Amino acid sequence: MLRPFRDVLKLLLFWIVCFDIHRVLFSIHYYSKLKEVGFGDWLLSFFYSFRLDLATAAGLSTIPFLFRLIHYYSDWKWWGRLFRISLIVSITLLVLVQAGETVAYGEWNYKLTSRVFMHLSHPDEVARTANYSMIFWYILYTVIQLVLYIFLSRKFFKKKTVEKAEIRHGFEWLALPVSYIITVFLFFVALRGGFQPVPLNIGAASYSNKTIVNDISINSLYFFGKSYLLYNRSEIDAFIPKVDKKLARETVEQWYSYPKKHSNYFLENNRPNVIFIVLEGWSAEAIGSLGPNKGATPNFDRLTKSGVLFSNIYATGTTSEIGNSSIFSGHYTLPEVSISMQPEKHRKLHCLNEDMEAWGYHSSYIFSGDLKYGNIGGYFMDHGFDVVKDESDYPSDLPRGKLNFYDRDLYKFLIQEINTNKKPFFQCAFTGSTHAPYDQPKGKGKHFTGEEADFMNSLVYADNCLGEFINKCKKYPWYKNTLFVFVADHGHGSPGMTEPVYGKFYHVPLLFYGEPIKKSYRGKRMDVIGSQADIAATLIYQMKGKPARYPYSKDLMNPKVPEFAFHAIIRGYGWGTDKGNFTYNMEQKIIYDNTYSKKDFKRERLNCSYFLNTLYEDYKKL
Repeated sequence: MLRPFRDVLKLLLFWIVCFDIHRVLFSIHYYSKLKEVGFGDWLLSFFYSFRLDLATAAGLSTIPFLFRLIHYYSDWKWWGRLFRISLIVSITLLVLVQAGETVAYGEWNYKLTSRVFMHLSHPDEVARTANYSMIFWYILYTVIQLVLYIFLSRKFFKKKTVEKAEIRHGFEWLALPVSYIITVFLFFVALRGGFQPVPLNIGAASYSNKTIVNDISINSLYFFGKSYLLYNRSEIDAFIPKVDKKLARETVEQWYSYPKKHSNYFLENNRPNVIFIVLEGWSAEAIGSLGPNKGATPNFDRLTKSGVLFSNIYATGTTSEIGNSSIFSGHYTLPEVSISMQPEKHRKLHCLNEDMEAWGYHSSYIFSGDLKYGNIGGYFMDHGFDVVKDESDYPSDLPRGKLNFYDRDLYKFLIQEINTNKKPFFQCAFTGSTHAPYDQPKGKGKHFTGEEADFMNSLVYADNCLGEFINKCKKYPWYKNTLFVFVADHGHGSPGMTEPVYGKFYHVPLLFYGEPIKKSYRGKRMDVIGSQADIAATLIYQMKGKPARYPYSKDLMNPKVPEFAFHAIIRGYGWGTDKGNFTYNMEQKIIYDNTYSKKDFKRERLNCSYFLNTLYEDYKKL
């Protein structure tokens, strides 16, 4: 009876050793990120990780232990083989997650989540986004960990004949199911974290204000598994704040019932051509005219002196498909939800091209990469864009990066497309050279080293291309009646702001530029707090349309507009107003970032809960 329980302890210890090996390898790979973390603080990650490690080890041990236990009661040699096969399958699953996290963390700055399934649905996109060094490290860490873990499994569970249990009485056969039931019960207790009212969650491994050591401490497979539940939205209701739903809706509706009419028109006429440039990952913190990092964007900064710049705009989420749907449909996103991946829902949202086409505009959207990612292409086609083009429509002899064609060629292709369009036109383009693997040509201007250097240098190149594009546009007759809208799809790490748990990470540029802008508004800087979701109502009002078609979009030029921005962060959400901002991890139940006073925080957190609750209820009704 004692031998099976001895094997339980060996199984649990084996898995915990594997988890700690990954922590060491991860720490070595990201040594540069750990320079500001003391050795003692790093060492604590091996202590605080124990509860989540034990829970994960229990889950991984359930099936191998069953085969091991039956082997004690049977002469059939395949029970031993099944034990080893189940162990190797579990090891392989663990290694794939751990190696993937090690490679992805450098770009994402957060642990591997089940969003990877969205990327894996287009494996060609994954292969092209990853540079050769990422592929090399992924293969290397996969091989190293597989070899080490399999070697350790053979040391822990030596390949020798298991001594069969001696059964003298019939009732002794009950030891088999009883042993397994008791063990599975103990595994369940470990998975739950004990008998306390609140089950174990990743907050049990969080102990520092340094994000990276918390990420090292939190078990990678446990984190990934919990993320999978959120990915399927099977548990999202549990994370939505519990508030009075009626009061929440009344409060949110009151915010959006501000007086809609005003006379702050920055357009000379209400029917200009419109060109949207969606800037891949252009963080406001990396742009000279908006953040502390200077020198990467002289061309964009120059344009702000002749346009209407909104300086306090926040992305609604972390990925491109979320940003695009928020920009063009004036809608917020929910944590862990990409509405563009749900045609049955996003088709019920309005889209800017639908207003434009009613006014006789030709609509077009082009990208220099593959629009299958995040179903971006499907989203625009579902909403009736006249033209949707991606890399498959570019000349095949053009030089290109691994992920997409370079921004310089995107802008050339864009001008060609404009010149073949009917007038007036609603033309949209999505850039790509500021996305990993950053294999764009070298740009002219400042060269960055150190933190986020690859991204900053890609921004130098992208800004060069933007300046060339505007200069070329000025040569065409349609330029004088064309409004340009520049906005980023999401934020990105930049020097001094690398972690996506802070509100400033979601700070993005929004610039209206062009000859149709009244001279009295050129060079204006609007400091109103807003979101990507507010672009739709703002533009449609300027064009004297019907912003009411975008119920979650606010008119940022309206002096009575309520100032707030909601955004979904990784495994949580954030909220910003003119009083401050905060971000909250809905599973760890911790506040990451809070710049509010104690008094304001209590009120604004409740307002955020009202907004999220109402948004989620409306999402379920779509």
